[in-house]
Amino acid sequence: MSKVTIKNEAITSRDEDFAKWYTDVCRKAELMDYSSVKGFIIYRPYGYAIWEQIQKHLDVKFKETGHENVYMPLVIPTSLFQKEKDHVEGFAPETLVATHGGDENIIDPLIIRPTSEVLFCEHFAKIVNSHRDLPKLYNQWCSVVRWEKTTRPFLRGAEFLWQEGHTIHATEEEARHEALQMLQIYDDMGRDLLAIPFTTGIKTEKEKFAGAVETYGVEALMHDGKALQSGTTHYFGTGFAEAFGISFQDKDNALKPVHQTSWGVSTRLIGAVIMVHGDDNGLVLPPHVAPTQVVIIPIQQNKPGVLGKAREIAETLKGLGLRVKVDESDRTPGWKFSEWEMKGVPLRLEIGPRDIENEVIQAAKRNDGHKETIAFSDLSKEVPALLELIQSEMYQKACEFVKTHTTRVNEYEDFNHVLNEVTGYAEMMWCGDQGCIDKIKEDFAATARVMPFDKEAFNDHCPVCKRKAEKVVLVAKAY
Repeated sequence: MSKVTIKNEAITSRDEDFAKWYTDVCRKAELMDYSSVKGFIIYRPYGYAIWEQIQKHLDVKFKETGHENVYMPLVIPTSLFQKEKDHVEGFAPETLVATHGGDENIIDPLIIRPTSEVLFCEHFAKIVNSHRDLPKLYNQWCSVVRWEKTTRPFLRGAEFLWQEGHTIHATEEEARHEALQMLQIYDDMGRDLLAIPFTTGIKTEKEKFAGAVETYGVEALMHDGKALQSGTTHYFGTGFAEAFGISFQDKDNALKPVHQTSWGVSTRLIGAVIMVHGDDNGLVLPPHVAPTQVVIIPIQQNKPGVLGKAREIAETLKGLGLRVKVDESDRTPGWKFSEWEMKGVPLRLEIGPRDIENEVIQAAKRNDGHKETIAFSDLSKEVPALLELIQSEMYQKACEFVKTHTTRVNEYEDFNHVLNEVTGYAEMMWCGDQGCIDKIKEDFAATARVMPFDKEAFNDHCPVCKRKAEKVVLVAKAY
């Protein structure tokens, strides 16, 4: 049976004010707090723990594919940053620059890294001479600073945490394979860890990364129908290599520039988890990414044997590799239910004197409120099974949302209905002219998100200009 959900009055309803709901969840679930500098947030332990789960998952995948972790400096000399023309033009408006060190002026002002391409390029140029030195498969976990005018916790900040991979290869084929391989790792992570169905594809020319030949992306669709770019990978060709002098002597003794990639995801993924899965009572965390997968609530914990049994069950479940917490605080059970529900813990177990007598425990799923009774003897089997069921149900629910919020648009007059009423993705055939996308942005505040890999042509004309169209592109309002 499912419980009757009582609305948490500390959180604004999603349908009443989605932006306020989001902020309420970030604050009330203790994911973050604001610092004294706009756009620089404090990652509280619970929020950072979600990032640690993402980091742990990806770090394993990166190392399985031969990547090594490194760390580059925080600052970039302005003279170095300006070596690649397209790159500096793309990031110049977002840079934070240090002009003083102690009581001295810095002659070559230092840019606080908005991304680290130029640092890696400078380093690669020093350490690569021969084809035997290739490939170099590097990744770093760090923070970057981009002086954003409009900020929102996790989604868009002046500083955010991320990983950025940087690799160099002898051939275009190897580099393109790398960019697509990392995109697949991100896509798999969305399904396997976050229970979020990503849409993968190629970015349009205008939306690609500054200095890239081609940019690939993973897009997610939030509960309010807006898209969120959740990760990107880039094939740079030899542009950076030529600007920074990264060359190698090939097997034929010819001197050649390397082919380069970069790729990254950030703490924006935490925002995606909140907005895809959360409800009016707060967070709803997929079990695989939840810092606490199971919370045990002792009922009448002052009675003999109750706390002891709760701790015993917790140790049994921890022995299975699960992340378990017993709430031994002196709060009432009702307060504890509400608190852990707001924090999105996937599974709540309740145990009191009567349950101990009957050798059972009461289980409640966070994603749908379903409750059931589990015998002590079945806990080691049933609890892991329930967590896997929750993960699967959350992913399927998110998939269904994307399906029902992706609408084909054949005529221009249909955009208003799709983007402002149905919301979500407007799937259209595109002639390739950026002017058509710009018109949609001007009229409906929507942008081209991605040209999906798995979409086949469904029409022969662009709905904006009526000219011949062969490309499928997803258009949406976005964060």
